Amino acid sequence: MAYVQQNEPKQQRPGLIGRFLSAIWNIYTWLRNALFNILFLLVIVIIFAAVSTDDTDALPDTAALRIAPSGFLVDQRSYTDPMTQVLQQNSPDQIETLVRDVTRAINAATTDPRITGIVLEPSYLLGGGISKLNEIGQALLRFKQSGKPIIAVGDTYSQDQYYLASFADEIHLHPQGSLFLTGYGSYRNYYKSALDKLEISYHIFKVGTYKDFVEPYIRDNMSAASKEHNGQWLQELWAMYTAQVETRRALSPDTINNYINNIDQKMAAASGNSAQLALDIGLVDRLSDRQKTVLRLQEQFGLNDEEQSYAAIQLSEYNDLLDLNAPPYGDKVGLIVASGTILDGVHPEGTIGGDSLAQLFRDARQDDDIKALVLRIDSGGGSAFASEIIREQIQVSRDQGMPVIVSMGSVAASGGYWIATASDKVFATPATITGSIGVFGAFPTLENTLGNLGIYTDGLGTTKLAGSMRLDRPLSPLAANVIQQGVEHIYGNFINLVASARQSTPEEIDKIAQGRVWSGLAAQKINLVDELGYLDDAINAAAQLAKLKQYEVFEVRKTLSPAEAFLQQLATADSVRSLAPKQLINSFAPASLRHALAPIIEPFKQFDAMNDPRGVYVQCTGCVAP
Repeated sequence: MAYVQQNEPKQQRPGLIGRFLSAIWNIYTWLRNALFNILFLLVIVIIFAAVSTDDTDALPDTAALRIAPSGFLVDQRSYTDPMTQVLQQNSPDQIETLVRDVTRAINAATTDPRITGIVLEPSYLLGGGISKLNEIGQALLRFKQSGKPIIAVGDTYSQDQYYLASFADEIHLHPQGSLFLTGYGSYRNYYKSALDKLEISYHIFKVGTYKDFVEPYIRDNMSAASKEHNGQWLQELWAMYTAQVETRRALSPDTINNYINNIDQKMAAASGNSAQLALDIGLVDRLSDRQKTVLRLQEQFGLNDEEQSYAAIQLSEYNDLLDLNAPPYGDKVGLIVASGTILDGVHPEGTIGGDSLAQLFRDARQDDDIKALVLRIDSGGGSAFASEIIREQIQVSRDQGMPVIVSMGSVAASGGYWIATASDKVFATPATITGSIGVFGAFPTLENTLGNLGIYTDGLGTTKLAGSMRLDRPLSPLAANVIQQGVEHIYGNFINLVASARQSTPEEIDKIAQGRVWSGLAAQKINLVDELGYLDDAINAAAQLAKLKQYEVFEVRKTLSPAEAFLQQLATADSVRSLAPKQLINSFAPASLRHALAPIIEPFKQFDAMNDPRGVYVQCTGCVAP
């Protein structure tokens, strides 16, 4: 038998295109492996740096406490995932400054004999609002009672920066610097004409004459009702600003308004030298370049170890020392922070998830050491349903014998006020923006817009409501009637909740509701809040209700996984952040740019985030604390 050997098919060599694609793939694979290797080595270096470096320096025998807040003052930092924090060029402290971190350090420094004074450097502060600034200011006033000096230094001062500096005994301004005051204003973009050109139909449902959240989508200007109530609280807050600054600076009444309204004439008289003008009027005490400033601080507080600057300890370092030396107490006052827009479901810090915040109250009740709770609210509201989910858990906590005190921050309006109704007592700062007790719903339809593109919708349904909530169909009168009745029903619930909490009647509450916004000072006069005070006052009240003499304040937060906790700890180390390559980070716009664009972007973000299951909201978009 003969065997015939068959040759194996000869492999065909790839063509030019095949070889090119293969080369591209090989390069991609090499780059991918190289990047992963670099990241692996980076993590190893980060771990080594974090373990081997101690960022906490010992406090000198005597030193000034240097307070240089940066970014925006907040009650709660916005969530950033830990890995991003590790690779981020700027630390979270450079974007946001926690008000409680500042006040805690000032309160401790008041009785600490090693702290001989405070140096305020507000030049990197982008904003925070008068309420949060006053929170820090109250701590500074207590510090001044100890007899220790406070010196403010800066190249320039914005309106918020200067307000903080006005609490100091001395204010230094650079000779080439400026002090820029403008007053408060509330300006919004209005989109009706733009929406008309796009033929987008916005269907609005609301209760409340002053409920102006939806005005930008149905008007091209501010309504008379909106001007009325917004003008009232703006004038009240500006009067607080001017009166308090003029009192602290020993200026005659109306000095600041006169300075602003006649700034062109005053600048001309000062030959355009705004720094000299600020000195002449009495807004600052000295014009000092940086070298003179350092010499003044060295004269007051002594030299540092290198003898190149003055003896000082940074705010973060001082707080680290306070953590290390904090005495252990068994009893706790739990602090829960509700900051941001109220949304349905679970959401990270910086927004308020109905389910996630409710879970914090459950967690607090399971901690036997927590004897009372303080809820810090800094929110203009949001989802009506989520607000009720949170309110229910506050009520459950009280029903189980745990006192709950509300501390209103810059804003506690609409849904922010809704959740406050279940508490034992409500504190507001004089400059808090609150109220806005009203309800709205909004539903856009695009049938005309699509029609212009030649896109039409047709079909059939089994009932009159079938397909009625589609964006590509007109909203039927039946559906509109149903939505409006739902909005009115929730407004009735809101009024009843407030009436019960304030021991009033729905009729009386309706007179001060209607979506109207009030300052904290005005809200106390009409019985919407119990007392004027700050977070420390609310904490003391909670401790008194729980009959606690010694306690620690414990912030109740979402429990991090071990991996998240480890990465977050790495992210807080300066030595770690300095190792992060700039090309892998810096993916966000600068905070100052985001702040400038916020008035344009925010309305669209708000509508994009709306997720109430019934599409009904208790929210105040105009409640932006100046």
